[in-house]
Amino acid sequence: MLALRQALRRSHAVGFLSAYLSKFPAEKGCGNSCPRHIATSASAYAVGDSTRTGSLDLFDRQLKRAHRNRAALLQTADDPLLAAVTEALLDRLEDCKRTFPTVAVLGGAGDVVTSRLSNGRAGITKVLQMDISPGMLQRDQALAQASAGRSAQNKPEVHYIEGDEEFLPFKAGSIDLIVSCLSCHWVNDLPGMLQQCRRALKPDGLFLAAMFGGDTLHELRVSCNLAEEELQGGVSQRVSPLAQVRDCGSLLTVGGFNIPAVDVDDITIHYKDFQGVVNHLRALGESNAVRTKQPLMRKATAQRAAAIYKERFEDQDSSTLPATFQVLYMTGWAPHASQQQPSRRGSATVSFEDLQDALKEQSDKAGNAK
Repeated sequence: MLALRQALRRSHAVGFLSAYLSKFPAEKGCGNSCPRHIATSASAYAVGDSTRTGSLDLFDRQLKRAHRNRAALLQTADDPLLAAVTEALLDRLEDCKRTFPTVAVLGGAGDVVTSRLSNGRAGITKVLQMDISPGMLQRDQALAQASAGRSAQNKPEVHYIEGDEEFLPFKAGSIDLIVSCLSCHWVNDLPGMLQQCRRALKPDGLFLAAMFGGDTLHELRVSCNLAEEELQGGVSQRVSPLAQVRDCGSLLTVGGFNIPAVDVDDITIHYKDFQGVVNHLRALGESNAVRTKQPLMRKATAQRAAAIYKERFEDQDSSTLPATFQVLYMTGWAPHASQQQPSRRGSATVSFEDLQDALKEQSDKAGNAK
């Protein structure tokens, strides 16, 4: 089952950083094997430690790594959910007039994102694709090599890095654009991760993220809760809570981003049966990674949950089971002097009362004209 959550202040999760540095070409100022965007010492990305303020360790990152390794074997190259979220997220680049030569792509739908950054889109020339899973990186590299002769010729240079989103390996001020597509909701220290992203960005750099929101899989949550209450007399947390829309703006502000923007979209995927929902979640790498283990759901309870899901939510026209994925999209900019700034407090020359009177007068004139 999918375990999701809404822990907004995260702290010390077990993480690791093991980059494929030997595969990178030597570049000036980085030694013999490290691209100039990758930190060569812990001090270069120590913000991950300095911003951790609590002791909450909700998710097992090593277990999540194993889930994504398994997903690398199960996930299809044309997953409709990943494609829809990626397209909606990257569509925000079309509204930007500036270019982003160097891009970091973090986990989640990394390969889908990277594959859509060709043909000079947004002036991108280099992509640093990072994932906690070596299996997923190997899969993505294989897919990229297989499609090399069939797709667009104008492709950016791509480096594949094994690393943890909680301990970003990028040098401060080295990245123009960071894209995180469906990985933030498994990060323990989300505010700390956002601060690391802001530090890695160049001034006026852009941060784009998409993560699952609080109404995701409400059909599955209801079905499991009702089944457990009916057969076992209690409820276990099978689908953990996620961030709400109102939380995301605060997260971006705490992360140090300017001009924060948040919006939401609901995507509904239809499945043949209950098992299809579960199989898709496994293929996405979205299995439960909460450290506090819940008892396994009994077979009878799982069967009853499947029956309730069908009774309550089946689409009568198509005889399929819908599953709702609420996606929260976040946009933020690294601070820069050229960005819009709020006016000085008390500098307004027109009061709200005057504005209200003017609008009322305009409305009265329009009514009289009719």
